[in-house]
Amino acid sequence: MPRRNPLLIGMRLGGTLKELVILIRDYERGDCSAITVLFYETVHSVNSKDYSGEQIRAWATEVPDAGAWHSRMVRRCTLVAEEDGHVIAFAELERDGHLDMLYCRKDAIGRGVGWHLYQAVEKRATVLGLKRIFAEASITARPFFERQGFILRRQRTVTRGGVEMTNFAMEKQIT
Repeated sequence: MPRRNPLLIGMRLGGTLKELVILIRDYERGDCSAITVLFYETVHSVNSKDYSGEQIRAWATEVPDAGAWHSRMVRRCTLVAEEDGHVIAFAELERDGHLDMLYCRKDAIGRGVGWHLYQAVEKRATVLGLKRIFAEASITARPFFERQGFILRRQRTVTRGGVEMTNFAMEKQIT
């Protein structure tokens, strides 16, 4: 049975403190469809401020095949952030420390969800005996990773579907 780690996150809305209950847990098969839609919608909404329409379409041409993604996610340390029974963020950590994905739904950004999810990833990496986490961050995600203590290794140009786009090789040493 997956570990369940509920978090209470307090945030001020209109001068009043509102508590949000976010559950950070291991990936379950039933999450896959929600995750693929979350990925597609996040790229098309959040990342569109930093990438052209052509780049966005090359990055996420359609909602990915849930079966193919499930096959990959079960082989990795995949964590999910859930609120009110809905997946609002996910992260995939490979056994070598590569953080392949960390995506938050548009309405989860700026509420501390990504930070809490990343903290859970880092704790899991420590349990796995990893000494570093590394990622290829988008232009959009680079500031988030810098706030988590990642350092820039180099700017990269990658090609997806024949379209060039920029991302950043980043790394963090963990103890």
